[in-house]
Amino acid sequence: MASVLPEIAAEGKGTLTDACDSKGRPASRATTGGWGCAAMILGAELFERMTTLGIAVNLAPYMTGTMHLGSAAAANTVTNFIGTSFMLCLLGGFIADSYLGRYLTIAVFTAVQSTGVVVLTVSTVASGLRPAPCADVTGQSPDCVPADGKQLGMLYLGLYMTALGTGGLKSSVSGFGSDQFDESDDGERKKMMRFFNWFYFFVSIGALLAVTVLVYVQDNIGRRWGYGICAVGILAGLGVFLAGTRRYRFKKLVGSPLTQVAAVTAAAWSKRALPLPSDPSMLYDLDDAAATGEDLKGKQKLPHSKECRFLDHAAIINRAAGESPAEASKWMLCTRTDVEEVKQVARMLPIWATTIMFWTIHAQMTTFAVEQAALMDRGIGSSVFLIPAGSLTVFLVGSILLTVPLYDRLVAPIARRVTGNPHGLSPLQRVFVGLFLSITGMAAGALIERHRLTSSEHGVMLTVFLLMPQFLLVGAGEAFTYMGQLDFFLRECPKGMKTMSTGLFLSTCALGFFFSTVIVTIVHKVTGHGTNGSGGWLDNDLNQGRLDYFYWLLAVMSTVNLVFFTVAARGYVYKEKRLADAGIELADEEVMIGGH
Repeated sequence: MASVLPEIAAEGKGTLTDACDSKGRPASRATTGGWGCAAMILGAELFERMTTLGIAVNLAPYMTGTMHLGSAAAANTVTNFIGTSFMLCLLGGFIADSYLGRYLTIAVFTAVQSTGVVVLTVSTVASGLRPAPCADVTGQSPDCVPADGKQLGMLYLGLYMTALGTGGLKSSVSGFGSDQFDESDDGERKKMMRFFNWFYFFVSIGALLAVTVLVYVQDNIGRRWGYGICAVGILAGLGVFLAGTRRYRFKKLVGSPLTQVAAVTAAAWSKRALPLPSDPSMLYDLDDAAATGEDLKGKQKLPHSKECRFLDHAAIINRAAGESPAEASKWMLCTRTDVEEVKQVARMLPIWATTIMFWTIHAQMTTFAVEQAALMDRGIGSSVFLIPAGSLTVFLVGSILLTVPLYDRLVAPIARRVTGNPHGLSPLQRVFVGLFLSITGMAAGALIERHRLTSSEHGVMLTVFLLMPQFLLVGAGEAFTYMGQLDFFLRECPKGMKTMSTGLFLSTCALGFFFSTVIVTIVHKVTGHGTNGSGGWLDNDLNQGRLDYFYWLLAVMSTVNLVFFTVAARGYVYKEKRLADAGIELADEEVMIGGH
């Protein structure tokens, strides 16, 4: 794997002050880190992405055809699995930042993920862990007996152990990879930026392998073989990762930014009755903390802002109660800069909230879109080969891979000339484009589904390639939204809370998938006619339902959301401008990240 990456060059002499080797000594620039270590870490991410997506994109047909669940229940199983995987990244990040460090977090959670996939494999092999087969291959006939509690319990145990492992691995793998390069060295800093490009490349390769090779194996050779390949691959990736232990660089634990948010909130609440000083300079700040000998961890002093004044109570020294800054707990007294960093996170929340809806739409591409594909002509010409329904997601991945270079080579240069922005579109403008494309994708999906329903009534089965527009539009939307969100959160998160940027991004993905579960459940109950919600828009037999109405509902909801996003984006002032107005320049590394 390392052979396809840039070869290790001379890293210079000396040791690093902020990293150590596997024996706890200051890391040698010449013998630790670099591309060789990065390649081993990238291997772990490739198998993580291949496994998670390989399970998710083809899970709905398994839940309906083999486990005999309804369409809505199958869709909710997929979105809950993916949502949990993303949400557990927050737990994994907290554990890595506060207790285990990134290396141990990756190793432990990769082992958990492999165990989960083994459990999944066993659930597909043991006949007693699946309901008896029935004549209806879709599993929706009254003669098909749904899976019982024991069978579903074993399946869910495997799924959520896999989700737990995915969350811990995903939270740390990119950060640990970047730890192998020294940001203070210009040469290594450039290599680190190239590492992120390779990281995205390996994520995409893993996704392509999942939606093509793995889905084909699951559908045509056996699901047990598909999951078994994942289990072996993860264990192989773990072995390669552990093989590099002696050459890795390990950064010191800095604590989780979630702890800072909680500490500021707790301190402000405990001192809510104290009056705020008229002069903000009277609040406890970095200068005062430095005088007491506190480690400032490279924090940059921030100007006081008037928003969220309640949080300022956290920086009040309660002299009447004899509070001593040198002895006060961080849960009782925080610096004004700590407070301002939390305020900055609070400023981003309206943007954060209005990007959740995109991932709700994205969730339909791995659930109902796959079920649509299963009811369409998946043949290629006169060939007997049938495209697996789950493999249609390849158009989503392909659209992402095409959109990224098209943006860099075509859209960005035009945007630079039109807007005067040296980076092309701003992060929030890119998110706007992504949200708009997702709406058009849902509208296209609704029109195509209506056409499919009309044709099926006349006994005509349409080609599955008619689904391409919705996959391509949502895929292009993901490229814009993904790039815009990451750039925005990286640029705007305070320097001392950079790891918070990943958490904010991943939480929008998680909540988007969970919100899909909520909407599907409500729509299924409201529009259904039977005690189990059958006969509604999301009928177990899509030919008897109105999936097009559901898609239109999502398009309308996303349009309303886009209006709120536009209002929030127009009122948002970028951190760089706010600090410039206060006469403060961003640190060099923050300018680099913002311009990336």
